[in-house]
Amino acid sequence: MAFDGTWKVERSENYEKFMEALGVGMMKRKLGAHDNLKITIQQNGDKFSVKEASNFRNIDIEFTLGVSFDYSLADGTETSGIWNLEGNKLVGAFTRKDNGKVLKATREIVGDELVQIYVYEGVESKRYFKRA
Repeated sequence: MAFDGTWKVERSENYEKFMEALGVGMMKRKLGAHDNLKITIQQNGDKFSVKEASNFRNIDIEFTLGVSFDYSLADGTETSGIWNLEGNKLVGAFTRKDNGKVLKATREIVGDELVQIYVYEGVESKRYFKRA
């Protein structure tokens, strides 16, 4: 599938402001802006296996499209959410367990890049990944 492969973050837009909106402290925001995130995605039908590796943590995530699952953000914030495929986009909505607010996420292949868009409390951030 188009998402399959290993992707390394190349650049980000408004990521620190996004993390601030999430309530991430200044030191973690500064470190998070340079996390060297690498994502490995494998899709088998409607099942996904995602490995996230960064300077701060390594985590394996498995999910099925349309099925809710629990996910912990890099700062430890617990969420419950769901990914769906809408056309060529992976579209996710994750509800924070601590305050009930929703984090929206989109992953899309644009040209030779994987573009991840996050929206929380009206603050949008984009991260651009290239195949590693």
